[in-house]
Amino acid sequence: EAIFSEIDIDPLIYAVSKKSIYGAPTSLNYPAMIYGCIARIHEGIPTIKKLVQRLKNDLIFRLDCGFLLSDNVPSESSFSRLIHLLSKSNAIEKSQNTLVRQAIQEGFIKDDMAAVDVTHFEARDRAKASEKKEPIEPKKRGRKSKKEREQWLKEQVEQEAGRTLYEKEIAHQLSASLDELRSEVPLTPTWGIKKNSERKNVAWFGYKAHLAVGTQSQYILQTLMSSASLSDGKGAIPLIKGIHETLHLTIRYGLLDAGYDFKAIYQQLHNMNAQGIIAYNPRNEQEVEGFDGNFSPTCVREHSYQYDSYDSAYHRLKYTRPKECKECPLANDTLCQKVYKIKRLVDIRKYVEPVRGSQKWKTLYKQRTSVERVNAYLKEYFQLNNVRHRSGKVAKVHFDLVTLIYNGTKLAIDRMNRKVLQNSIAV
Repeated sequence: EAIFSEIDIDPLIYAVSKKSIYGAPTSLNYPAMIYGCIARIHEGIPTIKKLVQRLKNDLIFRLDCGFLLSDNVPSESSFSRLIHLLSKSNAIEKSQNTLVRQAIQEGFIKDDMAAVDVTHFEARDRAKASEKKEPIEPKKRGRKSKKEREQWLKEQVEQEAGRTLYEKEIAHQLSASLDELRSEVPLTPTWGIKKNSERKNVAWFGYKAHLAVGTQSQYILQTLMSSASLSDGKGAIPLIKGIHETLHLTIRYGLLDAGYDFKAIYQQLHNMNAQGIIAYNPRNEQEVEGFDGNFSPTCVREHSYQYDSYDSAYHRLKYTRPKECKECPLANDTLCQKVYKIKRLVDIRKYVEPVRGSQKWKTLYKQRTSVERVNAYLKEYFQLNNVRHRSGKVAKVHFDLVTLIYNGTKLAIDRMNRKVLQNSIAV
């Protein structure tokens, strides 16, 4: 009951209710059915069939869900139709945003850091057999003629125009609106592949769950579900934009792993006056002469300069001489500078504040594990892996309900703890 009271189901009821006065009257208790779907996930009931049996056999459970004694227990088909109606709207997302705003208003979310990560879960659908690819004709050797090159350029422009937003490079997401980013995300179940902790490839057929989590409160601030084949990096900007535009929450740092090391993500965080604490992914890039692995300048004897301060007015990083210069015979030589100043905007991917390799950077990056814990909670306690519906749109209802129930549980526990604390102080 505490969790039910935290979740605003009015948008869900409106999405499934009749919009016309004509036709047969509605005989189902939709609010109770929605609470029943929430209870199924929270109580660990694996299937709709088991939920119907529990409602029939457990009178207390049926009353807790909101059914009247005079109500008939809905059939499996009725629950299935309810879920399909919910899949045609974004009602659960609205309830999720309302709940997070309420937690911010009550002071439970005070995070100035958001950690972003992705986890995978399998689809109920069967993977289709791959189609036989026609053999590709070998390319003509040599340089293209002027006419052939013009034709080739024209074809490239047409192909680029025909691509969806998520098929283009990540930089195109910067100018797209949040509504476009959310509406065009692919939801069809596909094959995905990733490396596990043992550096071995693991493949699955299904989806990816992209989450932005507050590092201190561990509330899920924004969610996105996509096909498994979508790159991790392409799910970051919609989440970051959602924190800024939907929740109006100010963050100072975005914590992400090396799979998100793209310049466009740094730019989006910079547009929000935030810093990207993202692990560097070299991508076969050569080391820059005169700089170490963390892009700090080095002296003639290849000792790294020490980070001193950051000038926010001019976005400038200041480095001072390394400690080894005190005993170096070249200390007074013109080859070594006393101070280095580098403008961060020269390359916002390499130069961040705090600088890479510093103790503060490492301390901040360690807090990224909060989103990994939330991923584990969703799979272990909230049935994220237990998708019982076919097609991406209907599976998204399951994903949205799981994240909504997680946040509802967090809010209910936080309110209980605050009440206990107030009572102990009063005594």
